[in-house]
Amino acid sequence: MRVLPFKIPKPELDALVFQVDYDMVFYDQLHQHEEIQLSLIVEGEGTLIVGDTINDYSKGDILVIGSNLPHVFKSDLKANVHSHMLTLFFTKNSFGKHFFELEELHELQPFFRRATNGFKVTSHRKRLHELFFQLQNATKLSRFIILLDLLKLASSASYKSLSSFIYDKKYTDIEGKRMREVFEFTMSHFNEDVSLESVSNVASMTKNAFCKYFKKRTNKTYFTFLNELRIENACKLLVSEKDLSIGDIAEQCGFNNISNFNRQFKYIKCLTPNQFRKLKS
Repeated sequence: MRVLPFKIPKPELDALVFQVDYDMVFYDQLHQHEEIQLSLIVEGEGTLIVGDTINDYSKGDILVIGSNLPHVFKSDLKANVHSHMLTLFFTKNSFGKHFFELEELHELQPFFRRATNGFKVTSHRKRLHELFFQLQNATKLSRFIILLDLLKLASSASYKSLSSFIYDKKYTDIEGKRMREVFEFTMSHFNEDVSLESVSNVASMTKNAFCKYFKKRTNKTYFTFLNELRIENACKLLVSEKDLSIGDIAEQCGFNNISNFNRQFKYIKCLTPNQFRKLKS
């Protein structure tokens, strides 16, 4: 299966694609596509990796993932709910090469600048939700008009970037397969003792070559990425599992040393685990 690049299935003459995802999990393979993705998470929660950065997603989130931006959704099966997402796919040239350059649409430019790194919309959410739900029974013309309304709101809304570094070349099929397998391995084994040798074997590379390869494509070391993934999962447990001690959570997330866990947590989140738990309670 070719994972990178990934093509959005659409009728030949459709410039705008509306898609409803409803399953136990979202598409959980590392992939990228030419289309900009504008999504509402109706139900579900989990981890979202975009570019070099690990994020979480949950019910009600509005996410924008830019053109050819590698990303993967990892649904949290412990949440015990179906994953449900409404999405519009389109490119900047879907409606003509210069359509979004028209002076009348100048106020939409912040949307496209932010989309380059991906972003989560953090304000105007009630109105954005209403517009997303209108899409389901709308005609193609109405969907186009709703898209413009969504872009206008997302351009002026508060937001949080989803990625801090974008690799400036598209992945080849071989690179896509390799990075997919590394990400899948890491997300499945982050709570274990992961060695450089084991992950290098997954990538079919020497340890030295893998370290350089991963750093070039993510702007961080593999173990920085691994620790960020572990800490992100620790955050979820700190909020959802009140009866677990800090030590138990550290162990469940792959840290065999609580001092190292506390140090990494504070470095990444700028708070201690206890401070984070109290803040979120």
